[in-house]
Amino acid sequence: MRYLPHTDAEIREMLSRIGIESIDALFASIPEANRLGRPLDLEPALDEVRLTKHLSSLADANDAARALSFLGGGMYDHHVPPAMDQLLMRSEFYTAYTPYQAEVSQGTLQSIYEFQTIVCQLFGTDVANASMYDGASAAAEAVLMARRIKNRERIVLSDALHPEYREVIRTYLSGLEGPEVVVVKHAADGRTDYDALAEAVDEETAAVVVGYPNFFGCVEDLARVRELASKHGALLVTATAEPYALSLLKPPGAYDADIVVGEGQALAVPPQLGGPGVGLFSCKQEFVRQIPGRLVGETVDTDDRRGYVLTLSTREQHIRRARATSNICTNHGLIALALAIRTAMLGRSGFEEAGRICLSRAEYLKESIRSLDGFDVPFAAPTFNEFVVRRQDGLAAPLLASLAAQGVLAGVDLGLFYPEHGNDFLVSVTEKHEKADLDRFVTALSAA
Repeated sequence: MRYLPHTDAEIREMLSRIGIESIDALFASIPEANRLGRPLDLEPALDEVRLTKHLSSLADANDAARALSFLGGGMYDHHVPPAMDQLLMRSEFYTAYTPYQAEVSQGTLQSIYEFQTIVCQLFGTDVANASMYDGASAAAEAVLMARRIKNRERIVLSDALHPEYREVIRTYLSGLEGPEVVVVKHAADGRTDYDALAEAVDEETAAVVVGYPNFFGCVEDLARVRELASKHGALLVTATAEPYALSLLKPPGAYDADIVVGEGQALAVPPQLGGPGVGLFSCKQEFVRQIPGRLVGETVDTDDRRGYVLTLSTREQHIRRARATSNICTNHGLIALALAIRTAMLGRSGFEEAGRICLSRAEYLKESIRSLDGFDVPFAAPTFNEFVVRRQDGLAAPLLASLAAQGVLAGVDLGLFYPEHGNDFLVSVTEKHEKADLDRFVTALSAA
C-alpha cells in the first residue's frame, strides 16, 4: 500500500473548511515552551526509486537470509508456495480484523471454522478454538484450563518441554495464588524420565505437560504418560511445536490426550524475526465450556441455508470477568488463514509425503554425523526431523559461530537453555534441504 501525501492545494482547502490559516494553528492549545520550534533533524526524504534501492541495500546486508540454515527449536523453514501468499494478500483477508458483528462476516467466520476443523484433524481431537497468539501462550492457557477443570494447583512439566513454553507458563501462573510448578528432568535417551514423572504426579496434580515431539526432537511415549497421569486423575496436555511431525506420528488424541496445543507457524509462514506464529488449541468435547478464546460454529438460517456463528466467546470483554476463561483479546486470524490455505493445498497425501521427506533426510544427516570423528548423536529415542548433535571436544557455541561465518547456520545452542548441554546443539531438517545441502553441512562439521 502506497503513502500518497496531500498536495498544497488540498491542504489549503482543508484548512479553509475548518476555518484556520495554517497547520501550526492546530497546535495552538500546546504551550509555546513545549513546542520544538524547528523542523525535526531528519535526513532528506527519498523518492521512491532511491528509497527502493536503499531498502534493497539494507536487505542485502542480511547474510543470514542467504545462509544454509538448520535452525529449528520451535520455528521451522518449510516450503510456502507463492500461491498461498497471493490468496492471503486479498484485501478482504489482508486488512480484515476480528468482526464485532460476527455473523455479518460470513467469509471470515467460515475461514476460521475451516481452520478449527483442520486443527482437530491434525491433533485427533474433538474441538478447537479460533487460534491463540502462539504455541507458548496456548500451552499456558492449557495449564490455566486444567486448573479450572480439576480444581487442583500442582502442574507437572517435563523439562524436555520447550524451555520458552515453560517460561511462559510460569509467567502466566506468577500472578495467581496457589499454583505449584514441578519440573521433571529428562532421561538419558532424550525423553522425559518416566520414573521421576511417576513420583512427581500425585492426587493434587491438575495436569502433566509434555512436548510431542519434545524440544530435543525426541518422540515421547504418550501412552505411558497417559497412564501415569490417569493414575491420579490428572489431565494430559501435549504441546507440538513442529506440526509436520503429525504427518507420520499418531496424533495426541489417539492417546486420549485431554488438551492438545501447538505452534502452527511451520504450516503457515516462513520463520521471520521470531514470528509471527499462530497458537493451536484443542481439547475433548467435555471440556469445551472451559476453552479460552473464540469458537466458530456451523448452523442454518431461517431459510435452512448453511451459515456460521460465533458459538462461544468466553473472554472477559464479552462476559462477566468472574466467568471468563481467558483475557486473550484476539486470535491470529491472518496466520490461521495461512495455515488453512497451506494444509488445503497439501492435502492428506501431500502432508504425509512432506513428512516422509523430512524424516528420510533427517535420518540421512543423523547417520552421516554419527560417522564423524568428534561428534555424536547422544539421544537414542526416535525423532522426526530434529535431533541433538554433541560436540565431543568442546562447547557448541564457538563451533556454531565459526560455521555461521561460513554461511552455515548449523543449529540451536542447547547451552542457552540447559547449562549441562553446553556441548550440544539442535539440528532441524525440512523438505527444503537437498542432499547436497546435507553433505555440505557434514563437510563443514568435519573440517571444523
